[in-house]
Amino acid sequence: MKSLNPFLGSISIVLVFGYILFNELNKPGKANLVEQIPERTKEGKTISFDLPQNMSFAGEEVPLNVLDVLERLDREIHINIYWHTNTIFLIKRANRWLPIIEKILVEKGVPEDFKYVAVIESNLMNSISTKNAVGFWQFMKPTAKEFGLEVNTEIDERYNLIKATEAAARYLQKAYEKFGNWALVAASYDRGMGGMQRALENQKVNSYYDLYLNEETYRYVFRILAAKEILMNPEKYGFEVKQDHLYDPVQNKEILVDKSIDDLVEFSKEIGINYKLLKRYNPWLRSDKLTVKKGKSYTILVPVI
Repeated sequence: MKSLNPFLGSISIVLVFGYILFNELNKPGKANLVEQIPERTKEGKTISFDLPQNMSFAGEEVPLNVLDVLERLDREIHINIYWHTNTIFLIKRANRWLPIIEKILVEKGVPEDFKYVAVIESNLMNSISTKNAVGFWQFMKPTAKEFGLEVNTEIDERYNLIKATEAAARYLQKAYEKFGNWALVAASYDRGMGGMQRALENQKVNSYYDLYLNEETYRYVFRILAAKEILMNPEKYGFEVKQDHLYDPVQNKEILVDKSIDDLVEFSKEIGINYKLLKRYNPWLRSDKLTVKKGKSYTILVPVI
């Protein structure tokens, strides 16, 4: 009988908690609390959602009439619908960062839908992958250098959102010159241009949606599509993030630096901020000093407080 005591104690705790919760829900002014619970979680149910009737990516129609295409989209949309915390913070961050990314892409002639590549690559954070891919666009060091980013012990422009987005746009333009199709361009961002070209040649097809690929690339475009669908229609999928809960764009002023800085701590004090803020708004500064070569200059962002 002793072995049952902990179990019985647990039951008692659950019953007491349930009684308290029941009374709380039925207090005056709280009668509508249950009704306010999102439909997907009401009464403890986990529900499925209707899929969009049609979708496009970068102006190209997604063939949802093809069974496996529809089911692959279904999977990625539902994964993100029920990845609650992650998706809520994506919605918050998207308000701050996607307008910046979109503006650069459009200026460079890349469809704005490619902003969702940054969403799935990094969750809109300057993250580092297990393979040492870095930043919003998750550039590996050789690819970063190939597309014009500076990477060394003091500077890593993969962490510079503007520079990295411009480099990503250069990659995407080059890939479009090769494939002439934006879905293939998007998939190549994961697998590489060479890998996608070999797959097309080996399987004798010309569409991403007709290719049999490794798991990651097979899902890749559908992850982008799911991000687009949910971020464009969050309330449709049960996400109600108040406007004042979104992360606002940061107001910055620019300081042009054309001479070396021996001590970034002292420099930050001179420009009216602390070292933490200097690093936060200029994460591409990877050391406590900045060497500026002759004829070179850098733009440092300072938040307007």
